[in-house]
Amino acid sequence: MLATGILIGMRHYSPIDHLLINLDQALRTVVGTPSATERPNPANIHPDADLSAEQKQAAARLMRINHAGEVAAQALYQGQALTAQLTDVREKMQRAAQEENDHLAWCETRIKELDSHTSVLNPAWYVGSFAIGALAGLAGDKWSLGFVAETEHQVVQHLEKHLHQLPHQDARSRAILEQMQRDESHHATTALEAGGAPLPTPVKYLMQLTSQVMTRTAYWV
Repeated sequence: MLATGILIGMRHYSPIDHLLINLDQALRTVVGTPSATERPNPANIHPDADLSAEQKQAAARLMRINHAGEVAAQALYQGQALTAQLTDVREKMQRAAQEENDHLAWCETRIKELDSHTSVLNPAWYVGSFAIGALAGLAGDKWSLGFVAETEHQVVQHLEKHLHQLPHQDARSRAILEQMQRDESHHATTALEAGGAPLPTPVKYLMQLTSQVMTRTAYWV
């Protein structure tokens, strides 16, 4: 199917068309405005807290890590959607990618409110994660979905740590991370129910190491 194009909606796209679509998505994710869902920003119902300069900086750094993680997640899903063998799997990856775009937009908005910036290494996070996602897709749908499930499980744990590290009165950042946590857990469940296979322990460990490199780097830049 991928050798001759894929079906998106009711239209048949050639490989060149699909390449251009992925390039557009990459540019929107890294330097533009990605296509999100209809959901409102969960932070909107909370007033901004009176944070000290140190608290704002701490919160901004945590949100920058999460924004970088969402750039990587978006690339991961797009890479998998490119190489996934089954149409329904591609559709699940594309919907999940849109929901990750919600997270991307919410985190970026909050970072700007905290007078900070997104990671300057976002292009690198995107390229590396896209390649990993494409390779996971090539390995077969059960492993691709298993990779999604494990990634989301690790992200849920990571978000739990950040919720404890945020300044207590920063309700806007907290609301975003709590909704992200619920979404990531749902993505993991969906991937497993669609036939995802548990990954070998060495692969899980390697994923954790890779995540640590990104989070420690994005914290500062």
